[in-house]
Amino acid sequence: MHAVILAGGRGTRLAPYTTILPKPLMPVGQMPILELILRQLRSHGFSDVTLAVGYLRHLIRAYFGDGERLGLDLVYSEETEALGTAGPLANILNTLPETFLVMNGDVLSDISYIDLFNCHLRVGAAASIATFERETKVDFGVLLTDENDRLVEYQEKPVYHHRISMGIYILQREKIRPLLISGHYLDMPDLVRALAERGEIVHCYKANGMWLDIGRPDDYESAQTLAEQWTVDTAAR
Repeated sequence: MHAVILAGGRGTRLAPYTTILPKPLMPVGQMPILELILRQLRSHGFSDVTLAVGYLRHLIRAYFGDGERLGLDLVYSEETEALGTAGPLANILNTLPETFLVMNGDVLSDISYIDLFNCHLRVGAAASIATFERETKVDFGVLLTDENDRLVEYQEKPVYHHRISMGIYILQREKIRPLLISGHYLDMPDLVRALAERGEIVHCYKANGMWLDIGRPDDYESAQTLAEQWTVDTAAR
């Protein structure tokens, strides 16, 4: 199976650390987040990986090389200008199989990639989005008012639950081909919305367990508390 990992962003939310280190090389414990992802993918049966790189790409190349150390066939797609989270696919589409995984290079999760992949095939989707339920706590009293600014409801520090994208997708090559233009900027939300508007099946896969976006400082801090167990478990695979 083939995976494409988006590893070209500047990681501005983790500045100043990412002024000298690309976000995919930010350590979680003693191992870069991208290495954790690659080891996890290999343990789920992925053998081929394309890294879409941009910012400080020479450091990523120097660290991972051709992937032999990790038991993977690793190739690189370089972008000289930002193309978004879906735009880079246009330049590599002909090198990919009909069904492939795409994910952000800063996601820490215990998702079963192989179950996501198989579920996508079962439902016959053009695209599948891995989703996760996350809660948002508001540290203030939230007022609901009517059109005359009269109080309707007063919610003290409410907690909201949202079903969010994990930044992990399964895509069908020929379904997305008409929507991609080489060199044009395109984000993944726009790509999957366009598929749905064309009448294609966009499946939302429910994942349980753990998910962190280490591009967010709070999540990166949380990841460090899990680092020792996560690194040992992943390295053993």
